[in-house]
Amino acid sequence: MTNPFEDADGVYLVLVNDERQHSLWPAHIDVPAGWTVAHDSDGREACLAYIEEHWTDMRPQSLVEAMSADDAG
Repeated sequence: MTNPFEDADGVYLVLVNDERQHSLWPAHIDVPAGWTVAHDSDGREACLAYIEEHWTDMRPQSLVEAMSADDAG
């Protein structure tokens, strides 16, 4: 059986959580709690391109906010 997270021919979603972290997610698996769909069903490469374009800061949003507060204070 092929790992659904590594299937080059699979259909995927791009998910985003409250921390603005992105995840490549197999389209046939239910979206887990705390995550929303940022990019609808598409091929693996298209989803990875979306992630590369949109997830440019790997820091969790809470860290970004904390660092901004430290800079302001």
